[in-house]
Amino acid sequence: MILLSIFGLFPALFGLTADQPAEPQVVRRMVVRDEVILRIPIRPRRSPAIEWKEGKGPRCLDTDRLAGAMYSGPSSIDFVLRDRRRFRAYMDSECPAIDFYGGFYLQPDDERICAKRDYVRSRVGGSCRIERFKKLEPRAKR
Repeated sequence: MILLSIFGLFPALFGLTADQPAEPQVVRRMVVRDEVILRIPIRPRRSPAIEWKEGKGPRCLDTDRLAGAMYSGPSSIDFVLRDRRRFRAYMDSECPAIDFYGGFYLQPDDERICAKRDYVRSRVGGSCRIERFKKLEPRAKR
């Protein structure tokens, strides 16, 4: 019995559990009172030798293709899709600088997030309407 408990401590002794995140960073879909709520984690921003060129974006994004998001500025969020494409969502001009660092919630009417219709809700209580989407194309920095 004591021998089994000692073997159970090996991962902790060697620090194998220290690098694992407490909660996986994935888009979660919850249903509360017949309403779909998406919890979107914010990934840390990595800035390798890539800059993003903006192009014309769609009016809506399908929620089942969302993989996560990255904070890109006080009034914009980059959505990352499962196929690694990126779209930048700009918030309306009346949006206060909301803290999206801890993640945010989306509550779409259907299976899509649409500009000029849906709101991004911060985990601390604020909300902003999505004004438009821009498609992001990677370019090498000079």
